[in-house]
Amino acid sequence: MVGYSEISAIRLGYGLGPGITAPASAAELIAEIAASAPDSRSISMEQIEALRLEYVDIVRKTRESGGADRSAIRAARKKSTLMARVADQTRLARAVGGGVGFGERLVQFWADHFTVTGGSNAFNAAMASALVEDAIRPHLTGSFADMMYAAETHPRMLTYLDQVRSFGPHSVAARKRPDKNLGLNENLAREMIELHSLGVDADYTQKDVRQLAKLLTGLTYNFRDERRFRPTMAEPGPETVLGHSYGVSRWGSIRDVRAVIEDLAHHPATADHIARKLAVHFVADDPPQDLVERLAVIFRETEGNLSALYDELARAPELTGHFRAKVRQPFDFVVAALRAVGVGHDEIMALPPQQVIARVIRPMTAMGQKWQMPRGPDGWPEAAEAWATPQGLAARIDWSTRQLPKLVGPLPDPRKMLQDCLADTASEPLAWAVPKAETALEGLGVVLGSADFNRR
Repeated sequence: MVGYSEISAIRLGYGLGPGITAPASAAELIAEIAASAPDSRSISMEQIEALRLEYVDIVRKTRESGGADRSAIRAARKKSTLMARVADQTRLARAVGGGVGFGERLVQFWADHFTVTGGSNAFNAAMASALVEDAIRPHLTGSFADMMYAAETHPRMLTYLDQVRSFGPHSVAARKRPDKNLGLNENLAREMIELHSLGVDADYTQKDVRQLAKLLTGLTYNFRDERRFRPTMAEPGPETVLGHSYGVSRWGSIRDVRAVIEDLAHHPATADHIARKLAVHFVADDPPQDLVERLAVIFRETEGNLSALYDELARAPELTGHFRAKVRQPFDFVVAALRAVGVGHDEIMALPPQQVIARVIRPMTAMGQKWQMPRGPDGWPEAAEAWATPQGLAARIDWSTRQLPKLVGPLPDPRKMLQDCLADTASEPLAWAVPKAETALEGLGVVLGSADFNRR
């Protein structure tokens, strides 16, 4: 009989490993979430903006001097790239670190819910990391409305969804510069309704999206300017979204943005959407309706109190009934694998950042999950068939036997590793196969390539 400790660690956390004590109860599991709050390791927008201003100044001075010596620009680019890489390394280390990792799994879930991309631009990559630190971690156990507001108004969300290019058709800026064809951009408004709150199947219209887009004009970002709302970009109000009228000021205000986000966050359809998403991510691709309904009721009754949702999820009997119904995504897999062989937070942070990128982050691309680069604002797919592909599974085994051994000292005995990472959940065929491995490396591949390890 598999106990709660193993079930909760594998299903809700990043798995087991040597030295990791699994929680004996849901209360212990919930208590671990506090470790995922912001701390001194967090990257901040202030750091990013300061470095970006420094870079722009260096480029300007280089051009003014004729541009013959571009070494200062190269050094500044290297500095910005290092900043983004250290942010990635820190995120990985926190996931690999102490406890079973329920808090870090939740960080990953909400970062995907409020998807932004990073990519090859170092400043965009750093800003994507900063969104996690600024908007997700501080509100991880608070209200959904507070997290949503922080995420929607974050500089990376505003740049990713082109909100910085959205002008009210009748705004002061559009009327003053008719030759620039400044117009409305609906990207942020659409994703706020379809992906971040009500859900794509909810009862809303294109008119609601357009009215929300008009309401959001004025909300913007420029790293040279501290203002987040510029009335000259705003469409004169009021606007009506889902039957509610907004317009504290004729030219809009950040208060209107806060008010509409509060209403979207508390909408009954949002409760259904978030409840189902949590159940799909943590329990099953086709989740039990009873669990979805319980989570939705809690969301509505508590007005989106996230701690209450986690408590219900941590105690859900469906965790046992649907064990191994989910395929680990590549990031989950590499974190679980590192923990399984005894690599912890300190070992990850001790590595040169380039080594972390080359041996952990970049190999995830071959597994099907390019770091910080989902295909669209809907984030990464949940369905098993998206991850359990022949190519993706082969890439996991290849990484396990070629890159992972370079990150650990002597390879652990496969039989001990099997017990450390799967405990009593290992299937009979796997328990039979592991002792047959002729080398520790072969045993490592058998364990990490198994369905037992790749499903949770």
